[in-house]
Order: sequence, then structure tokens, then C-alpha cells
Amino acid sequence: MSTNLLKIALRQQAVFISNEQMVHRNKEMSETTSVLLANCKRLGFTFSEDLLVAINGLNPTAKLEILSVLQEVTGVKKNWTPLVKQWNIPTGESIVDHIITFFENAVNSKNGTKLQCGHLIPNNTFPLERYNGCPYCGTPFVFETLEYIPSVNKLKVLELWTEVEAQKHLTDLLNSPVALDATQVDSLKVLLSNFDLPVDVKVAMKETLMVLIDTLIEQEKADAAGKLFANPNDILRYLWYKHTGYLQIVQPTTIARRTRKNGRHINPMLNSQAKLKTEKSVNKLKLKFSRTECKRYAKWINDLSMEVAVQCEIMHPKREIWVRVIRALRLSEYGNKKGFENLAKLLDVFYRKDYKVWQGEVDEAKSKVDAEQTFKLLKQRPGLFARSLFATMLWFGPDETLKHFREIMFQIPARLIYTLNMYADLYFVKNGSRMVKPLGGLNKKIDNNGLLKLYTDDQLTEMKSMIQDLSLELIRANLKKEANDNTSIFIEEGLYNIPIAIGDRNENVQDLPSALMGTRFPVVGDTVRLFLQWGNGLPAQHLDMDLSCCVAYENTTAYCSYSQLTIQGCKHSGDIQQIPANVGTAEYIDIDVNKLLKKGAKYVTFTCNAYTNGSLSPNLVVGWMDSRYPMKISKNGVAYDPTAVQHQVTIGQTLTKGLVFGVLDVARKEIIWLEMSFGGQIVQNMSVKAVEALINRLESKLKIGDLLAMKAEVQALDILDSAEAADEVYDIKWARNTAAVSEMFLG
Repeated sequence: MSTNLLKIALRQQAVFISNEQMVHRNKEMSETTSVLLANCKRLGFTFSEDLLVAINGLNPTAKLEILSVLQEVTGVKKNWTPLVKQWNIPTGESIVDHIITFFENAVNSKNGTKLQCGHLIPNNTFPLERYNGCPYCGTPFVFETLEYIPSVNKLKVLELWTEVEAQKHLTDLLNSPVALDATQVDSLKVLLSNFDLPVDVKVAMKETLMVLIDTLIEQEKADAAGKLFANPNDILRYLWYKHTGYLQIVQPTTIARRTRKNGRHINPMLNSQAKLKTEKSVNKLKLKFSRTECKRYAKWINDLSMEVAVQCEIMHPKREIWVRVIRALRLSEYGNKKGFENLAKLLDVFYRKDYKVWQGEVDEAKSKVDAEQTFKLLKQRPGLFARSLFATMLWFGPDETLKHFREIMFQIPARLIYTLNMYADLYFVKNGSRMVKPLGGLNKKIDNNGLLKLYTDDQLTEMKSMIQDLSLELIRANLKKEANDNTSIFIEEGLYNIPIAIGDRNENVQDLPSALMGTRFPVVGDTVRLFLQWGNGLPAQHLDMDLSCCVAYENTTAYCSYSQLTIQGCKHSGDIQQIPANVGTAEYIDIDVNKLLKKGAKYVTFTCNAYTNGSLSPNLVVGWMDSRYPMKISKNGVAYDPTAVQHQVTIGQTLTKGLVFGVLDVARKEIIWLEMSFGGQIVQNMSVKAVEALINRLESKLKIGDLLAMKAEVQALDILDSAEAADEVYDIKWARNTAAVSEMFLG
């Protein structure tokens, strides 16, 4: 059994069992199955009837592998011991204790207790009996084994995932009409390495195509991979993906700037220590290729069938990178060889700039206010017309713009239609702002288009209505195209809170059942417990990751972090700065929802930061727990309960310095799952306004439940309250396959 396939299935709240393993069927439950079931319940999982029957036929080794994967994903074998024992009771430490300790150590005082790390803790400062390590430098000494007991929380039911479901999931990922997030990309890689490529698959997204091409090359099918490239920028995208790990073409200057910025420290004296390491990372961006690689790329470019002038126009926006790539791949040298005549012609036209650039012609026509020529050009490329629709309406007026847009609107990809509907509310607001994220950059809040000031509020409201009416018309028209003989439909209530996956891709991996950004999780208990675990498998070193939260009130904010362990409604488990060898370490924050509600808090933003020079530690796990029952804290402060984990992610991106991973809506008692990267070592670097802008953007998105209700209306389906009686059933389980959801509405 493939361990990776088990992990992929778990993201769909299932367990994978191959056809070969499905042969045996035992009527009576074996002892090893009973033991496995009991151990899984301690982790917060149980099995459906079909899965239990299938597992019962497995040999003990396969059952042990299932348990091992569940233990790995839930992290029960990691170290979860915090710095402070019984940290829910404040230690009373203050900044004065740190100042006194600093001076006493500076003068080599003997008045205190010498710890393993070498620091002396002066008498009458930190209460040492309350710590599992050094309260001054944050080095842990005590490591408690996690004792997890049978769950009192509701168990997650795991379903059976066979090769049929795995193959379907592979097809859904390849056919996804929106870009895959980090979890889906990871799943796609695993599935492609374990299953044959589906017949007649149609890859809709360039990023997905790169993963497929990479798999073919690993299988030594470079010629087959070469046939999948449609233009030079596809080849550049693949080259850049192999060189940087990014599926989008991120400018090297952007990566270098982010790397250098992440390497800076609040303390200037510590910058020099990390400068060499930072520059080493930046130097990796230099392009170096073997002769074999150069010839392969040269052949791919030479074999492109697209007209040379069109190829050059496509290359133009990335001209700076292309110049570097042409030199690094020695393409001029290959262009002089027999058989590479197409490459030689391409390089000649590209360097002489003997080609027209469509975007330049559009910009020139707009600057001259030449509406006829502008719309003539825009209608040649419907997708780009849609992307510039709002700005064009402000430039030439809504009536004329939409008159021309209607002529080509049925040629536009569905995902752009949904985007127009969702962002109209945010765009047509005077003096407003919206959240954007440049390629490779951080989430930023930018001001809305200045031309909005030319129009009255009533005119802007009318524009917004025109866009939304037009987009709904297109959505309904697409739904009407589907032939459907069914008469009834069931829509689970929770789907009305889940936004459709467009425009926001998660950069970190979700190993537990995955969720779309913007999904709301109801808080069932009185306490939300944040957790952060990092350093597992790494040698002992200074690696300071910080867990923090920001409480937003009507006119003020409060921060619970390493600098302030206790505030109203929040308690921190202590700041760990040094990780122990191999086992990792952990921090927690308890949030008292009822106390914050009484104090009038609006939001609590969950964040983690890399205080150490550099980015967040790879494989760092961050998330939150929520339980209907009181969550325990052991004598040594261990507060992790796998059965209470509501959501968690594993950090995979290497350029992230700070990350917002959730927001608690205090009044509604709901946690909004989102990802927002930001710069800076501490939580105070995060912009509360930027978080609110991102929430507004997520709120503006069409929800899956609303789209299903529209489908029911258009296709004359009765919406039933019972899943058993309905012809079509759409529940949370169905929505976990986000690629299939996207395919239904955006394909």
C-alpha cells in the first residue's frame, strides 16, 4: 500500500485500499481490526461500514500502515510540551525579570540558579518551578510524551477510497478549470506517479500542465512532454518551475527582494549573521544548465508550430527573463545548427523587435480615446476584455462598453464570469480599497480606481447592477446548457457558507480534510486553542517561530504574543526560541470566546511569524482546536488533543515571513479559514485593515450553496430537505473534492 496515497485519501476524509487488497472478505471482525479501530478512535477517527469491511480483509502490516499514517498526520508522535507548565495560570513574569537577568548574566553574577543552557536566573525573578526550560532564552529541557485518550468529541467518519475514486480524483484535478492550490498540486503529483494518465484528458490550466509535463519527463517521455507546449511562455513556465519551485513565472527580482527582506532582523547586530545565508539563497536564482538540458529546451522551442511573430509577442511581457534564459540555454549557439532553423528565425525576430504587441496597441488607442479601435482590439481577445472590463467602463462609459462586451461575452471562460460578479461590489466604491496579491509578493491593500470620482454614487451603483445582472445572465445560460433528467436536489446547509474556489489559492498543504479559503467553521465550545509545532526532525538550533493573535475591538486592538503572554480573553504558553534535536517544540494560545464577547471584541486574527532570520520553517504545522467539552492541560502544559483539531495546515512556501491562518468572528462564533501572508517578524506588522479587506473579498464571492440553488431554479429541480429522497445530493463530503466542484460550475 502506498503511504502517499493514504495521505491523499485522508484529505478527502477517506482511506485508500487498492483493488489487489480488496480480494479478501472476512465476515467476522478480526482482533487486529478491533485494535486498529480503537487506536483510530483515540485519534478522532472512525470507519464507515464499507471501509470497515474492506479493512477487515487486510493483513496486519497494511493495518499498521494505516494507523502510522493517521498518527503522522495528526502529529501525536511529535513533542507538544510548551515552555510553561500549567500555562493557563499566569507566571507573573514581566519585562523587568528579563532586564535583571540580562544584567546579572552580563556581570557573571552568582546570585541565582544556573541552567543547562548556561544562563543564570537571578533569585526573585522568574518562578523556575513553573518552566520546562529557560525562561530567559526559551530553550526547552523537559519533553513529555503525548498521552491521547479515547475521544469525547465527535469522531470524523472515514470512507472507503478505491482505485476508481483515486482515478476520478486524478481526472478532476487535471480537468480543473481553476488553478490548483498547494494541497491539490501535491495530490496530483502523487496520483500521476501511481496511476496511468487518463485517456482524452483535457488540461485546462497552465500550472496543472507543468506538473503533468514534469511527470512525463521523469518517466523519460520528453518528446511526449514537448508536444504539450503550445507557446514559448509554456516552456519558460516549466523551466522556471524546475528552477524555483513556483508554478507561476515569478520575477527573479521579486524572489531576491523577498528573500533579503525576510533575512533582516529587528536587531541590526543579527543581520550580518544571516547575510551570507541569504545571499547564498539569492545566488541559487542564477541560471545554469547542462548541455543535455540546453538541447532539450532548444528542441522544444524549435518544434513549436505557432507563427514566429505571435511567439515573440507572447514572449514580450517576460522579455527581461527571456534574455537571461536565451543566454543560459545557449540558444543562439543551437540556432546556428542544422535542424534548428525555426529557433534561429525566432531569435532574429525577437532581438530585432520586429513584431507588434497587442497590449501596446490597446493602450495607445485608449490614450487617444479612440473607442472604435479600442473595442475592435479588445474583442479580438475576449478573456483580456473581461479582465479589463471595469476599468474600460470607467474610461469609455458603461453603456458603450457593455454593448461591445455583449458581442463576445459567450466566448469568455466561466471562471472570469464568476469573478466579474464577485468583485463588482468591491470595485465600484469611491475611496474604497481592495485586496490584491502580486505574483510572489505579499497580500496588499490598494486604493480603488481614481476614475470612480468622475461618477456619482447612483451611477456607480447602476454600473455594479449592470455587471451583476450580466454575469448572472451568463451563469444561468451556462447552467441551461446542461441536459438533466432529474427532478429533485438536496443541498446541505453548510454549503451556503463555502465560497467557490476562484482567485485565492492556498500556498500551504492541508493534510487533514481540506477546506476552501473562506470556509466558516462553527465554534462549538467556549474555548478556541491555537497551536504551533515546528522543528520536527531538525537538529537543535536557534529557530524562533512565534504564535500570536490580534484582538480587534471597535476602536482599538490588543495582541497576545511572546511579548505579552496574557491579555483579556487570551493566554499564551510561553516563547520558545531554541528547538531541541529532532522532536520539535510547540506553543499554544487559549482564546476565551465568551469573555471576549462580553468585552465587545469583533475579531481575533490568528497569526504565526518567523522571528528568526529567514522564512517560516518548512513543515511547520499551525491550526486550532475546538471542543464541546473542556480541553485539558497536563501538569507539564501539554494541551494538544488530536480529536479536537478543527483545521490545520503545513507550511510549504519558503518566502512567507508572517502568515494569517484564521479569523474568529466573535459575535457569530465562527472561525473563517483563510491564508494571508504578510512581512515582518512580529504580529504587530500585520495590517488589521488588510485582513478585513480580505474577509470582505471572500464574503463577496458566490457561495456553492447559492450556485446549487440557482442550478435547481434553472433546471426546474425541487430542493428537498432529505438526502435520501433526492435524485442529486450535494453535501460537505462532495464539496471536499474542490476540483470536481470547480468543474461543475466553471468547466
